[in-house]
Amino acid sequence: MKRLIAVLAAVALVGAGLTAIPAFGATRSIALRDNFFSPKSVSVKRNTTVRFVWRGRAPHNVTVKRGPVKFRSSTKSKGTYRKKMTRRGTYRIVCTIHPGMNLTLRVR
Repeated sequence: MKRLIAVLAAVALVGAGLTAIPAFGATRSIALRDNFFSPKSVSVKRNTTVRFVWRGRAPHNVTVKRGPVKFRSSTKSKGTYRKKMTRRGTYRIVCTIHPGMNLTLRVR
């Protein structure tokens, strides 16, 4: 009986520890449609991977104009671009081909 209680206690402790581990590898998708980002404003936790997905027909790029870290994708018409967001702050992202195609990304 004591052995059974010890095993159950160990299982409970392991289960409690697993639920306390934060989710690693979170991903958030943002679409590049014809001349707009969808959504236009996004908040994510630090260490989230942002996946930009080309959905429109026109070519686009993802370019940080202002923010803690600058990055830029190539210009393309289809596919994806991924960026792991490791620095907190607000990023102003644009497509340099289309004026007014803006995205605000907040990393908490």
